[in-house]
Amino acid sequence: MTSSLDLLYSETEEELRATVRALLADRCAPAALLGRIESGDPYDPALWSTLASGIGAAGLLVPEKLGGQGAGHREVAVVLEELGRAVAPVPYLTSSVLATAILLDCDCQHPAVAGLLAELAAGTRVCVPVLPLTLGPGAQPAVLVRDAGDGTLTGTVTAVADAAAADVLLVLAESGLYAVPAAAARIRAQVPLDLTRPLASVTLEGARGTRLADPATARAALAGALLSGAGLLASEQLGLAQWCLEETVAHVRTRHQFNRPIGSFQALKHRLAALWLDVASARAAARAAADALATSAPDAPLAVAVAQAYCSGVAVRAAEECVQLHGGIGMTWEHPAHLYLKRAKADSLALGTAGHHRALVADFAELPAP
Repeated sequence: MTSSLDLLYSETEEELRATVRALLADRCAPAALLGRIESGDPYDPALWSTLASGIGAAGLLVPEKLGGQGAGHREVAVVLEELGRAVAPVPYLTSSVLATAILLDCDCQHPAVAGLLAELAAGTRVCVPVLPLTLGPGAQPAVLVRDAGDGTLTGTVTAVADAAAADVLLVLAESGLYAVPAAAARIRAQVPLDLTRPLASVTLEGARGTRLADPATARAALAGALLSGAGLLASEQLGLAQWCLEETVAHVRTRHQFNRPIGSFQALKHRLAALWLDVASARAAARAAADALATSAPDAPLAVAVAQAYCSGVAVRAAEECVQLHGGIGMTWEHPAHLYLKRAKADSLALGTAGHHRALVADFAELPAP
């Protein structure tokens, strides 16, 4: 890692955390979230509006001259930590991170690019890349959408996250990157494991799009966005794991068996101590990735690969321990533990599996892949 690596949270970042956490505690409490999940429509437009435009979180990556907050990846990482703690059903990762990063690597002098970035930063539009959520850094996406020659697009892409919440779709075709109104596409819900981040198949049948970038620029922008997305996803996984650890510790302190709190049993103490060490290490890895991205460090791809290879497994272990150590109540639909386990499992496949990132680490270190 670089010598200037900074894993500590600044005062500004802590203030941002407190603001986002207070909003989510008020608008995204577990009981309310479970109710939205049961309704089949997890998105809360009022929550998104306050987060995106009221707090200004949607424009953190966007420079001030383009209508954004002019912050960076460290601040976005803090927001994603809090969204992970609440498993909040908002399109932040897809719109405010992936789509925004793609647009920022295009020609920002292009009127359509600049206009869309301003709308995303203001929170008035949701933009989603039409890509499988499983696509990771270093992977070459298959071009599934064809251009008839005049910006008329045809094709189908599956496993697109948050497509149902999108106003605009970013579509990669063989002729470049296009912005397509979501209303011009046929969006069909798929059955996801994680009900708080719905997936859909997106079908374009002669839809007209606005060309934003040529093929080379589009692929370079996509590569950069996947790197940023994977690195910042580690912070979401960190927040999820932290919530699971805190809730489990609180539960074992109050749950009694044999007239004693079960947290006093040595076997459980050891399990929770091991989990605490895992979460502390995940925090270091996630913060390192966010700082490397924020400073455009030369070793940012390595920091991102290390963070994803590690944080992915920690989030799953923390969620599994949360379910198991809550006993019978942890297996019920009424307790939110299952939402965290499903998000952790889904995140372990998003933007590259842990195995994919371990292979990248091996490549960067010039070692045989595991």
